[in-house]
Amino acid sequence: MTTPNLPFNRSSLAGRELEYINLTLEAGQIAGDQLFSKKCHKLLEDVLGTKRALVTTSCTHALEMTAILLDIQTGDEVIVPSFTFVSTANAFVLRGARPVFCDVRHDTLNLDEAKLEELISPRTKAIVVVHYAGVSCAMDEINAIAARHGIPVVEDNAHGLFGKYKGRWLGTIGALATQSFHETKNITCGEGGALLINDHRYAERAEIIREKGTNRANFFRGQVDKYSWVDVGSSYVMSDVLAAFLYAQLERWEDIQGKRRLLWNRYHSELSGWAARNGVTQPTVPSYCEQAWHMYYLLLPSLQSRQALIAHLKAHGVLAVFHYLPLHLSQYASRWGGKKGQCPVTEDVSDRLLRLSFYNTLTQDDQSRVINAVQKFSAA
Repeated sequence: MTTPNLPFNRSSLAGRELEYINLTLEAGQIAGDQLFSKKCHKLLEDVLGTKRALVTTSCTHALEMTAILLDIQTGDEVIVPSFTFVSTANAFVLRGARPVFCDVRHDTLNLDEAKLEELISPRTKAIVVVHYAGVSCAMDEINAIAARHGIPVVEDNAHGLFGKYKGRWLGTIGALATQSFHETKNITCGEGGALLINDHRYAERAEIIREKGTNRANFFRGQVDKYSWVDVGSSYVMSDVLAAFLYAQLERWEDIQGKRRLLWNRYHSELSGWAARNGVTQPTVPSYCEQAWHMYYLLLPSLQSRQALIAHLKAHGVLAVFHYLPLHLSQYASRWGGKKGQCPVTEDVSDRLLRLSFYNTLTQDDQSRVINAVQKFSAA
C-alpha cells in the first residue's frame, strides 16, 4: 500500500495575496480593522447585499458572536442539525444553552424541515441551519416555521459562500449568518471567518462584542471622544495580515467558483455510470439551489464499502476522507440524553459518506487519477 501523494485538500494563492500582505507590513498596519479588513467588509456587503459584514478570527467565533447577540442564556434551547461540525452547537453551549439535535434529509443532508417544528419548545431561542456542501436548506419552510414561533434563524454558511437559494445569496436569508475562511474552504486565509448581519438591530452591538465589549468602533468613527467597556465581548477581530490574504482571494471569487464548478461537474458526470452500477448515491442539488461548489462526496452502500474505498484509494496514492460524526452520539452530548436512533438519517449517512479530493488548483490530470481509481473499485 502506498502513502497517498494526492491530498484531499491543498491551499493555494489566487491572486495578489503576497503583494497585499507586503503592503500591510510596509504600512505598519497589521492589527485588525485596517485597510484590508475594511475592503473585505465592503466587498462582502456589496456583492451579497447584507446590511453589515465583519471579518472574524474564525467561523466558530462568528457563531459565538451570534449566541451573544441573541442573548442565549442558561436553560435556553437551540435547534441544530446533528450532522455538522461541533462549533455549530458549541457556540451556544458556551452560553449555557442545551442543543436540540434535528435529523437531516436523505437527499441534501440538510436539516429536515419536516422534523423541525416538533422540536420547538417554549425554551427554543434560535434555529441554526447548515447549508451542507454549499447546497441550501429549504429556507422558505424553515423561516415560516421560525416566524410562527418568533424564533430567529442563524445560517451556519461555512460551506455556502456565493451559493444561492431561489436567487437569494446564502447567508442573507436568516437574521444572522456566519462564514468560514478555513483552509478547507473555497476562499481562505488559513483560519478566519465572518459574521453577516441581516437585521440592522444587531449591527452596533456586533461591533462592540467583536471588540472585547468596548465601543472602540464608535470612537474611531468620531462618535465618542473615548472608548470604554460597555458590554460583554471578546477578541474576535481578524489581523489585517490575514485580511490582506483573504481580500486577494475574495477579489477572485468568480474565478475560484468557476474552477470548482468545472471540477464538481466532471466528477458528477464521469462517476455517474460507476455510481449507478455500484449502488452509490451522488450529491443531490434541488432545482431551487445554485450550489457553492464546496465539496464532492459519495454515499457508499455501507460503512464497510466506504472504508474499503478509502483503503483502495490510498493504495492508489489518493487521499479520501469521511466527514461529520453524529453530534447526538458524541460523548459530550450524552449529558442531554443523546442516544442511537434519535437521528437515524444522520447516523446512516455519517457511516457511508466519503469526500473526494477537491481544491482550487486540482489539475485535470490529478482529477483523472481520482476518477480512474474510483472506477476500479467495486462496492459489491
